[in-house]
Amino acid sequence: MPKKKNPTPVRVNILFFSVFILFSLLILRLGIVQIVHGEDYKREINRKKDVTINNPVPRGKMLDRNHKVIVDNKPLNAITYTNEGASQKEMLEVAAKLARIIDKDTDKVRERDMKDFWMIKNPEEAEKLIKTKELELFKNKKLKNKDLYKLQIKRITEKHLSQLTKQDIEELAIFSIMNSGYKFVPQIIKNKDVTRKEFAVVNENLALLPGVNAATDWDREYKFEDTFKPVLGRITTSSEGLPAERLDYFMSRGYTRNDRVGKSYLELEYEDVLQGKKEKVVNVTDKSGELLEKELVSEGQRGKDLVLSIDMDLQLAVEEIIEKELWAAKNSPGTALLDSAYVVLMNPNTGEILTMAGKKIVKDEKTKEVFLEDDALGNISKTFNVGSVVKGATVLTGYKEGAINSSTRFDDRALEIKDTPIKKSYSYLGTPNDIEALKLSSNVFMFHTAIQIGKGVYRYQQSLNLDPKVWDKIRNSFATFGLGIRTGIDLPNEQTGAKGANYPVGKVLDLVIGQYDTYSNMQLAQYISTIANGGYRMQPRIVKEIREPSNNGEELGPIYKSFPPNVLNDIDIKDQWLERVHTGFKKVMQEPGGTAYRYFSTASYSPAGKTGTAEAFYDGQFRVKGEKLIQTMNLSLVGYAPHDNPEIAMAVIVPWAYQGNVDHGANKKIGRAVMDAYFNMKNGTKEPADETAE
Repeated sequence: MPKKKNPTPVRVNILFFSVFILFSLLILRLGIVQIVHGEDYKREINRKKDVTINNPVPRGKMLDRNHKVIVDNKPLNAITYTNEGASQKEMLEVAAKLARIIDKDTDKVRERDMKDFWMIKNPEEAEKLIKTKELELFKNKKLKNKDLYKLQIKRITEKHLSQLTKQDIEELAIFSIMNSGYKFVPQIIKNKDVTRKEFAVVNENLALLPGVNAATDWDREYKFEDTFKPVLGRITTSSEGLPAERLDYFMSRGYTRNDRVGKSYLELEYEDVLQGKKEKVVNVTDKSGELLEKELVSEGQRGKDLVLSIDMDLQLAVEEIIEKELWAAKNSPGTALLDSAYVVLMNPNTGEILTMAGKKIVKDEKTKEVFLEDDALGNISKTFNVGSVVKGATVLTGYKEGAINSSTRFDDRALEIKDTPIKKSYSYLGTPNDIEALKLSSNVFMFHTAIQIGKGVYRYQQSLNLDPKVWDKIRNSFATFGLGIRTGIDLPNEQTGAKGANYPVGKVLDLVIGQYDTYSNMQLAQYISTIANGGYRMQPRIVKEIREPSNNGEELGPIYKSFPPNVLNDIDIKDQWLERVHTGFKKVMQEPGGTAYRYFSTASYSPAGKTGTAEAFYDGQFRVKGEKLIQTMNLSLVGYAPHDNPEIAMAVIVPWAYQGNVDHGANKKIGRAVMDAYFNMKNGTKEPADETAE
């Protein structure tokens, strides 16, 4: 039988041949990789992506309700420096070259910086400041490097520093900025008063100035100069950078340390939308840290725009009125302490603030010049005793607590309570009901209302005993109007006012006539708006809407977010009660005998409101610390119009208006002129206020 052929050697040969072919292909591939693409792959291996850099973009604009630009961005020529891995020596060389090209402000150069710089410039002389004995101690490890450094710094004299030239100091100022920055983060060397020549020469010599760039920067530009500027807020400078107290917050949101951010009021409150979307760039470096290229990850976008509720034309008109009446009032006797006045105009139906104005008289301590400065923020940051303007809230609280009704009348005779000063109205007013009490401003009617709320009984020259809960009942009711609590306005640092102690119990009588707790002018505006609109406490707003930045920078972009009217609460009262207060407020301004009739009787827009005068103690800028408090009078006014369909609500405070008995009526003069200005602008007329307002 023929012997069978073993197939194994054939299979093994095939396997070996296959392996040979595969190894041959692998060697060929490796050869191609190494010989043909070797350098490319080597470069790729050496490449590494460094930290993503967020380049800042211009902030969003601010516009008024009629789309007039209030705050814009002004382009600036700028000289910047980006550390792309340069050594200290290389930065010094660049700083020296740059100092010969540009003029650099040296105001921020400190003496300590100059000493350090002198040692860098004069290393041999700096070494001579260390004595031989001290060097021996250093060699024997009894002194450290930092000890020798301290000795050198201490021994550098003014004579040494005088060796530094003006250009040296400029070089130091430039170097300090370069050296303080972070790698791959642009630092602004100069962006103010960069001349065309400086910009051009730097641009022409960029090859000799590694890291330096001639770029375009921006700064905030205020189209109406100082008008409303404190409310608009401020931003940090590039040298200030991120505020230390909020560093972690901003850094976690992609900011860099030298970013300019909002530091007060609207700029701070709306920082998240005003800042914009930064351009993101990834720096690609090799292993040694040398920059190879920059990769654009995403393009930047200018910050979103704020459309404010403020009408800047009306704001300017109101400020002019305040200035005129403040200076006029200063000519009256007893006005040595008068220094300010505040006005808020608010849409009672939406909460939009049309005007928030304040002016304050200040004196320059050096020149002794007296002038007016903007104090619009005083409307939310300062609180005062406001007087009888709160009586509408008192009457409605009395109704709500069952203390009074439409038939209630109180004899206006003065109250004499044991161990308490006589409590009375400014004159005897008969036996008024609630409407007449508002029209004539009866204090006694309000006193009796408070006593009834506190379930007490008034007896001539006897102690007054009231339920302790009377304080909470009245204050909680007042709060539903916005008095004594935060109004909710979209601005930081709003003050709620001071609450007096809940004793002695008789002080509650002062509370109901506005002479105990203190309130801000914005609270008064919210309070009168609540009455004007039928009982709804509206959130006051400065920002009406937020807009996307437009493509061309000229037109408005689409709406990103709008803020509809926000009802914070209603005051939970019957319509007929509110109607009686409306009637009383109308009579204040439109019926003979009303406390504001002389000033508003001829107004065509049918106003309603309430005047206020409060005894107060001076606590202003001219108070001498430690001296006895001086008694003075605050003036106030709240109002709305037209009375039957209100479209505008107003609050006015003139603190520390006068001493003595001569009331110059600045609150009513300002109020009439302001209301006239609003309706004249609305109707397109420029009719002056009636002579009775003068």
